[in-house]
Amino acid sequence: MCSTESNADLRPTPSDPALVLELKTRRPPALEGRAGCETWSVDFSPDGAWFAWSMGHGIVWVVAWPLDSEDSQNGETDRGDKSFSCGHPVWGLAFGPRPHKSAAAAWQAKAPPKGNGSLLLATGLENGVIKIWSVFTGDVVFDLHGHEGVVRDLVFPQNGTLTLISTSRDKTLRIWDLAQKSVCFKEGFRLLSCENRILGKKVQVLSGHKDWISCCSVSSDCSMIASVGRFDRMVCLWSLRSYTFIRNLAGGIHKTLYLLSSCAFSPDGAVLATAAFSGSSWWVDLWDPYTAEKLATLADFFDDYGQNQISAIQFSPNGLHLAMVTDDRALRIWEPGQRGMVMQTKADRDANGLCCKYHPKGGVVATGTRDGHVRFWKAPRTVPSLCHLCRSVLRHAVSTHQMEPLPLPKRILQYLTYRNIPETSSSDEDDWEH
Repeated sequence: MCSTESNADLRPTPSDPALVLELKTRRPPALEGRAGCETWSVDFSPDGAWFAWSMGHGIVWVVAWPLDSEDSQNGETDRGDKSFSCGHPVWGLAFGPRPHKSAAAAWQAKAPPKGNGSLLLATGLENGVIKIWSVFTGDVVFDLHGHEGVVRDLVFPQNGTLTLISTSRDKTLRIWDLAQKSVCFKEGFRLLSCENRILGKKVQVLSGHKDWISCCSVSSDCSMIASVGRFDRMVCLWSLRSYTFIRNLAGGIHKTLYLLSSCAFSPDGAVLATAAFSGSSWWVDLWDPYTAEKLATLADFFDDYGQNQISAIQFSPNGLHLAMVTDDRALRIWEPGQRGMVMQTKADRDANGLCCKYHPKGGVVATGTRDGHVRFWKAPRTVPSLCHLCRSVLRHAVSTHQMEPLPLPKRILQYLTYRNIPETSSSDEDDWEH
């Protein structure tokens, strides 16, 4: 069910200079602070013209971006707010399909006509169902059944296809081909064929995790999927081309109990970041997904035991920065290889962050909070160097294994393979391990 009635208030909040605005949910006083009001997921459409957030209690709100866009007053296109009632708490959502990276810039410059039904929104529900919505008509296109637990994360690969990847607390990933009608299952790390049909949509099921899957990410060339298990502490890499298990990245040497929460590929696909936390610290590991080598670790230690978990991470569109959401601050932004943070918001225990998402063109980061609100932050804009741009283009198409045999000077090869991060660096707020 879709409604155009506004369910949230737009509130500029000057409490932090980096805070652009805040969306606060309208809900009955009896529901304030109760379980089910969390904003577990937010997303921008591929062209950046729409923003969606799970505002709690089974409702997803979709608004035109920017919120003061003149197009909102254009009678030829539907730019009004939309509210989708999913019937169950929404844990994951994603816009799609997403154009191939080489066509993304042109697609943003000349976006598809609004209102043609080409934009879909997938919502993952607590009961294991995935609902696929047409953003412009507000209709449910179809439901996807198969998961037996909370659908925690959803991703459309950046290849322009109607492929959807979902992760769940049932310990599986599912790869849905929304344009096909046959189905086969993958159990363990081997493929088993069968003729079952799930609402007429083809699905591949990847099994191997031993517990809940927190998050997944797809490399920019759509060759690999990374998934992290919250309790099994597994970082699994899968082939999106053959639907096979590649490897499990070791989590490093951690003597204490810890949990994995998030993962993200860099825009060129050459680096995989994973986030984890324990009772007294959180850290972000940077990996080479091709060689399984850990490139570096950013760590933070704190005194309040169990009060500062890291919830989500995402690379900026140009790959220069990594956004992080933690319990004690709504947002931190780090430039890999640099000491300290490029940006961090004021300490605020009331703004427990759960998710974050960069606008496709950069400059803005949206964060969802435990109280069901969304905050938009002004993110640092840095002009990439020519060296960085060349590396990004090259690494999008060339793997580490293909790079290493090339007759290049050592320093250039280290730069191209992201092995030029300083070996030691420390401060009061962060620490490096190698």
